[in-house]
Amino acid sequence: MSLTRKSDPRVDAYIDALPHWQQRICRQVRTLVHAADPDVAETIKRTRLPYFVLDGNVCALMAAKKHVNVLIYDPLAPDPSGIITSGQENKTARRVAIRHGEKINTGALTAMFQAVIANNRAGGWRKLNRAR
Repeated sequence: MSLTRKSDPRVDAYIDALPHWQQRICRQVRTLVHAADPDVAETIKRTRLPYFVLDGNVCALMAAKKHVNVLIYDPLAPDPSGIITSGQENKTARRVAIRHGEKINTGALTAMFQAVIANNRAGGWRKLNRAR
């Protein structure tokens, strides 16, 4: 996996501490978010969670016992493939839960990351929502 210079070793540490199946999911999501835009940077927020940012939050990873949550920080980003599993009415973030053995819809997730990034670059979803 080739990451940009904007990778963060603390994100590596978070992922490396997970069970193998969760590591695989997190690494694949990480690759997708960086592929969505090479300027995406990584950081740790809320003490321990990996966040991917570009002119605002794009997404975060949060491992749970039976799945990995990908928190999408833009309630305006379209979800034509229906990959959002919860939080559709949330005012800040929605969740894509990926379970053990589940295939990631890479095209839909990448498109969602690209939509969030485009909204961030346009001033963020809050500003865009006010302009509606």
